[in-house]
Amino acid sequence: MERVGIIGFGRFGAAFAGLCGEQGWAVAAYDTARRPPEPFACEGLAELMARSDLLVLATPVPRLPEVLRELRPHLRPGHWVMDVGSVKVRPVEVMEAALGRDCPWVATHPLFGPVSLAQAERPLRVVVCPNALHPELAAKARSLYERLGCEVIEQEAHAHDRAMATTHALAFFVAKGLLDSGAGEDVEAPPPSFQALARSIALVRGDAGHLFRVLQLENPYARAARRRLLGALQSVDRALEEDSEGSPSQGPGTLDIASPVLPAEDLRSTRDLIDAVDRELLALLERRARLALRAARAKGDLGVGILDPDREARLLEERRRWAEERGLDPRAVEDLFQLILSQSRALQAT
Repeated sequence: MERVGIIGFGRFGAAFAGLCGEQGWAVAAYDTARRPPEPFACEGLAELMARSDLLVLATPVPRLPEVLRELRPHLRPGHWVMDVGSVKVRPVEVMEAALGRDCPWVATHPLFGPVSLAQAERPLRVVVCPNALHPELAAKARSLYERLGCEVIEQEAHAHDRAMATTHALAFFVAKGLLDSGAGEDVEAPPPSFQALARSIALVRGDAGHLFRVLQLENPYARAARRRLLGALQSVDRALEEDSEGSPSQGPGTLDIASPVLPAEDLRSTRDLIDAVDRELLALLERRARLALRAARAKGDLGVGILDPDREARLLEERRRWAEERGLDPRAVEDLFQLILSQSRALQAT
């Protein structure tokens, strides 16, 4: 059984503690800003170290130097250190300077957060950054994350930050701009083109809105990625202005957006799309099953029985109404959810 000590019990630290706890691992936690709940709580670093083998640094990246200075005197043979920051170059530099060859350490980035875990999203993915000072730690971290049900990608720290600069950091940057501009506010029926953006905004706000400054200021490649995006947007804006004035200077096709080649008459393409939708449905059914198991655990803690006929009746009525709103056969949808509920009851009873 793993003994995991978590330093920093914010939203991610608490969520990670729950993920480890689901495996039956012993979890201890310490946070200078707030006392973690029982049974995780430790009075100080000395108690945390006594209860842990793995030390997970779930503190903000700018605080890592301070945290490692406090942690370093307490480290003993058998301890190893792992960070979970969303940027990797800076944590690698800090851990190498503070821990060096003496104390085993490894940099990792779980590509999920509290919202992902709460919604039982799968697969959970993690980036592990091997380092030359402790090459054996990459395999050790991989094994630990795989036992938590994660898919592991090994990536060098600079490669990680370059990739995150053009994805993770830009997603937060765009979402911040949309929020500050009031995009989508008070719109009762946003079109599908905006709904995907709205989901991204919701994920950014709900999962880790506090990461914005870290992703932009601690990633050495984020500034260049922002400048490229802003340059591209300015070019499009200029082209639109020139086009509206009747004097386009960018040449034909500048304002076109290439469409994917998906001819409606092509039966094979249509079947491929149906297969993709079916895979999404199966992934959603897997998520629902995980949430049903979580509900069963919560019912057990509350001493509540598995069966809840009133809740099921309300659920089925609501699903029939949703089906009608979408032009689907309510009876067929009810039959489908009867099967889903039957599977959920079977899972909860195991």
